[in-house]
Amino acid sequence: MKPPNEKKKKNPEEIYQTMQELKKKREETQPIGIKTCGSTFKNPEGLSAWKLIEKAGCRGLKKGDAQISSKHCNFLINNGKASAKDLEDLGEEVRQRVLKKCGVLLEWEVKRLGIEEDIDE
Repeated sequence: MKPPNEKKKKNPEEIYQTMQELKKKREETQPIGIKTCGSTFKNPEGLSAWKLIEKAGCRGLKKGDAQISSKHCNFLINNGKASAKDLEDLGEEVRQRVLKKCGVLLEWEVKRLGIEEDIDE
């Protein structure tokens, strides 16, 4: 008899199939293959950052060559020549819009070099 906490082992084909399904879902819902640092803001307790960003009307918002992804709005995209300032300014504008519309101040998930609050000591 197997212990109750032992998980059923999957065969390699099942594992491969699961991986392919997860990869497909990710490609459908996230901006893959473009210049982005991944999720930009942490999810507040019990909420989704992307839903707050959407509600604040920031999907597709641009500043210079920086843009909020229209595919998944918790991703900041560099469309080619965005400066760090463009990305930082756009992120801060999103934070302020979400605060004004939803009453939640989003916390940066990405580590921003040279920003004191993001440096671990």
